[in-house]
Amino acid sequence: MTDETVTTPPEETRKPDLPPPITAAGPIAWMRDNLFSSPLNIVLTLISVYLIYKVVPPVLQWAIFDATWTFPPEVVTGDRPPSISDCAPGGACWLFVRARLGQFMFGFYPDPERWRVILSFALGAIGIYGLLGGPAPLKRHFAIFFFVAFPILSFWLLRGGLGLTPVPTELWGGFMLTLVIALVGIVLSLPIGILLALGRRSKLPIVQLVCVIVIEVVRGVPLITVMFMANIMLPLFLPPGMDVNVLLRVLVGTTLFVSAYMAEVVRGGLQAIPKGQFEGAMAMGLGYWSMMRLIILPQALRISIPGIVNTFIGFFKDTTLVSMVGLYDFLNMVKAGYKDANWVGVEISGYAFCAIVYWICCFSMSRYSMYLERKLHTGHKKR
Repeated sequence: MTDETVTTPPEETRKPDLPPPITAAGPIAWMRDNLFSSPLNIVLTLISVYLIYKVVPPVLQWAIFDATWTFPPEVVTGDRPPSISDCAPGGACWLFVRARLGQFMFGFYPDPERWRVILSFALGAIGIYGLLGGPAPLKRHFAIFFFVAFPILSFWLLRGGLGLTPVPTELWGGFMLTLVIALVGIVLSLPIGILLALGRRSKLPIVQLVCVIVIEVVRGVPLITVMFMANIMLPLFLPPGMDVNVLLRVLVGTTLFVSAYMAEVVRGGLQAIPKGQFEGAMAMGLGYWSMMRLIILPQALRISIPGIVNTFIGFFKDTTLVSMVGLYDFLNMVKAGYKDANWVGVEISGYAFCAIVYWICCFSMSRYSMYLERKLHTGHKKR
């Protein structure tokens, strides 16, 4: 047997590496695998393209190309107020949004004091960024700021006093009020929901019974019922002459409502933790609260991220129900705007603007939850 020598072609004559055929990888292959892989997919793809063709161009034509964006010269100079007559027929009247944007954002909050609202929410944004995406060594400082200092500062800025002009909550409204209700409910409902979930799994009968009653009673009624009870029934249980602010009643009712749903989401995450995690923690000599804080709850909350964010998104949209108890939230302020005699007939433009704002907020929360899931992914679950 003779050894065969394998000769390597010279570097200059070696064929360069070619990309895979476009039919195996690339946009054509993706469309073939995802859009035209079967007769049913072909039919669904064609139906979807037809629907997009019928819906998207008219919407773009109404919202952008035929819409009215600028005020006429006499309105800019202040000779007369803007009205629906300044808008071209057949398109969106974005002049309505521009003319009343201040009320949509701040409600009846005094114009000279609106800087306090902007500063308050800027501080809240800094705190949220520090908690969710800031440097890890500073997270404890951001947590202290957000949960201790920020509520005091924001209440002082928004409510006034101690050198600032007092602004009663009756003047709060618009998107500002929506954010206040949503942030208070979201921040408080998670820890309360965790306590209710732990209480429902408690081995103490009285604690378990109380938590079960609270969760089931609150989840068994609509949110509007909870707000009506908080607004009408709560004063009946207070001492004579004592009154509670309407906004505070709504905050208590909505927070309790979201906490009940949050408790069930967290309880689902706790039930998904293997029994060995509890046994291992107890074998290490950890007490109940140390075991929950260090081992069980971090895993349960990571599992529950989709349910938690879904509950937050649902609650953020449900804040529109506060209009039933006389509060002018973002949607109610938009509705009040087109009831003006100068703007009768711009309902669709107002609702479209409202929908865009709500979609941006909810989509942002959804995308962040997906980022958080990828960041906390440990490689033990299927994507």
